[in-house]
Amino acid sequence: MILCITEKPSVGRDLARILGATRSMGGYMEGNGYCVTWTFGHLCSLKDPADYDPGWKPWALSRLPMIPAKFGIKVMDDEGIRRQFNVIKTLIGQCDEIINCGDAGQEGEVIQRWVMQKAGCDKPIRRLWVSSLTDEAVREGFQHLRDHKELDSLYTAGICRAIGDWILGINATRLYSLKYGHDRQILSVGRVQTPTLALVVQRQRDIENFVPSDSWELKTKYRDTLFSATVKPFADREKGEKLLREVCQYPLVIEGVQQKKGKEAPPRLFDLTSLQVEANKKYSMGADATLKAIQSLYEKKLTTYPRVDTTYLTDDVYPKCGGILRTLKPYAALVSPLMGKALKKSKKVFDNSKVTDHHAIIPTGQSLPPDLSLDEKRIFHLVAQRFISVFYPDCTFEQTVVSAKAGTTGFKTTGKVITDPGWRAVYQKDDSGSQTTADDDNILPEFKPGESGPHEPQLAKRTTKPPKYYTEGTLLKAMETAGSTVDDEDLREALKANGIGRPSTRAAIIETLYKRGYIRQERKSLRATQAGIDLIDIIQDELLKSAKLTGIWEGRLRAIEANNYSASEFVEQLKAMIVEITRNVMADTSNKKIGTDTK
Repeated sequence: MILCITEKPSVGRDLARILGATRSMGGYMEGNGYCVTWTFGHLCSLKDPADYDPGWKPWALSRLPMIPAKFGIKVMDDEGIRRQFNVIKTLIGQCDEIINCGDAGQEGEVIQRWVMQKAGCDKPIRRLWVSSLTDEAVREGFQHLRDHKELDSLYTAGICRAIGDWILGINATRLYSLKYGHDRQILSVGRVQTPTLALVVQRQRDIENFVPSDSWELKTKYRDTLFSATVKPFADREKGEKLLREVCQYPLVIEGVQQKKGKEAPPRLFDLTSLQVEANKKYSMGADATLKAIQSLYEKKLTTYPRVDTTYLTDDVYPKCGGILRTLKPYAALVSPLMGKALKKSKKVFDNSKVTDHHAIIPTGQSLPPDLSLDEKRIFHLVAQRFISVFYPDCTFEQTVVSAKAGTTGFKTTGKVITDPGWRAVYQKDDSGSQTTADDDNILPEFKPGESGPHEPQLAKRTTKPPKYYTEGTLLKAMETAGSTVDDEDLREALKANGIGRPSTRAAIIETLYKRGYIRQERKSLRATQAGIDLIDIIQDELLKSAKLTGIWEGRLRAIEANNYSASEFVEQLKAMIVEITRNVMADTSNKKIGTDTK
């Protein structure tokens, strides 16, 4: 008998149908030589401190840091979980072979292997690895099952992540709560949540401490077109006014007209973070709501695996794209120009070297059911629209730069005319019918070199503006790039390797900060509460609150996954880190105390 273990009952029953295991039993399905059972997500976890040493159960500074000689796992203390674990353990004892059918990612690998390990599994194991749950993808996956050992490094990285979070999260939370918590308050500190909170606090401080400064910029209007002086803006208004008086004495002379052709490639396909950012920007959806919606679409077989951090597809997906496009019936008007000819194959879309476990999020080609929720409809729309757009031509435009002079002072103006919208045609109108092009294009009249005439010089005051508060979308981007402010997609891709958190966990981190009372939302803006500010202020050790340093740890976890870094070295460094942090906090004689609130 072959035992298949999935991560959820719904996925298990669907898999059982495909395999012909149609008899429903207690906690599993059987038939056709297969048994299909399931976990409920995490059935096992790392042991609690008291499981290693009863003396670690009470919270005491004298017991810190708590570092087990060897980490272990346990079945979670829940009656339903224990019952299902025993079903799996019994089936493992009876089967001849196991197929691990958990979610194909790091977290899924840890969930399944911990259960098999705790159940004492000694049977041969193979791995089902699919990017969508359609019947076709599952059947194809069963034809190409992977060797269990191929994914050992993925599992190792997952264990290191869990151990790192245990070492820092449990020890630091106890340490700061006991040392600084007022009236037994719990001060939650974590490897990822604390640097994320620090980003919000720092941005808030930057805004509160911002001092605006004024400058004056010389401009002039000629033939209803605004030209800007090529000199730098003036910090001293009098100097600007002096040049203004001088310029007023001369006509404006057009010196040159340059026209350059340019093109703009379609935006990249979605990874999870960029999808959450776009949904927050367009629909004000929170990161967690977007994750739930795209996970539901995946389980309904409408989109591919969502917890990904790549915006690329592999070459073997290309032959299937035409078929997927044809199934997008609600988008027939947008798809029809692509049909009847070879689809564009861009290196910005198809690149095997940029894909490890799973490719970017795309539709699967299944028909849309009528009962999708509003959130699901919105997220599917974003995914489908983006998928269609990458096969459209580049947007082409002509950029005109007009240079001029008034006396000895130079001026210039630029304008852009779109000559072929290309992929922008897919985004011409959003759901409310409004235009969604990125910028208002400045269309210029025709100018000829040598022409001149009267103009209207003016001195325009410019006041610097503070940075904007984070929204969930912009905070997700900051987490992805370890605090760097990046709009360029290529640079964003390069910085992903050292982002903080994983795409699948960033939404949960933000939710945790809400629940702990460390951040709150005002309209779309995120604000740190006084408790959140106090916590960041009291943490003096940059190792705990620096996004860049935490990003280095994330980069090392990725390197472990790629077999390029030592797991033992990673864990030993974290142990040394918590020892140093504990020593520094213990040495603090300030007697500071803080509480938690949601004000």
